[in-house]
Amino acid sequence: MAQLPITLRRYRPADEDAAIELWRRTWQVSYPAIDFSARLEWWRQRWRNELVPSATITVAEMNARMVGFVTVDPINLDLDQIVVAPEAWGSGVAAILVAEAKRISPKGLDLHVNKDNVRAIRFYQKQDFVICGEAMNWRSGAPVHKMSWRP
Repeated sequence: MAQLPITLRRYRPADEDAAIELWRRTWQVSYPAIDFSARLEWWRQRWRNELVPSATITVAEMNARMVGFVTVDPINLDLDQIVVAPEAWGSGVAAILVAEAKRISPKGLDLHVNKDNVRAIRFYQKQDFVICGEAMNWRSGAPVHKMSWRP
C-alpha cells in the first residue's frame, strides 16, 4: 500500500459493518486455521454490547477508507482491540493508533496479547509496553501475556 496520509476520527455507528469486517479479515490473516467468518454474529454482539458502550473507539483512515481502529476504556485503562488492515501493516497506522490510545488514557494502558502473536508482542514492546503477567483468554482458552504501559 502506498504511503498516504493517515487521518483519525471518532467511530460512528455507520462504521459498524466496516469495523467488524476489518476485525474478521485481520484475524483471519493472523490465524488462517480458524474460520472467523463463522464467528461474525458473536463478534457483532460483542462489538455492540461490550465495546461500543464502554470504549472510546478511534478509526484510522487512508484515502477515506478504514484501515484500522483502536478501542480504549480510559476508566479501567483497557486497550481491548487494536486492528490494522494487513495491507497497511508497516505503514505506521498501528503506532499512530497506540499514540492516540495513550492520549485517550494518559494514566496508562493494559492489554492482553496471545503468546503466539510474536509480531504483536514485539510491536507493543517498541511502544513501551512491558509484559507484566500471564493469563488464559477466558473466551478462547489461549495463553496470553498481560502487557502494560505507564507514563
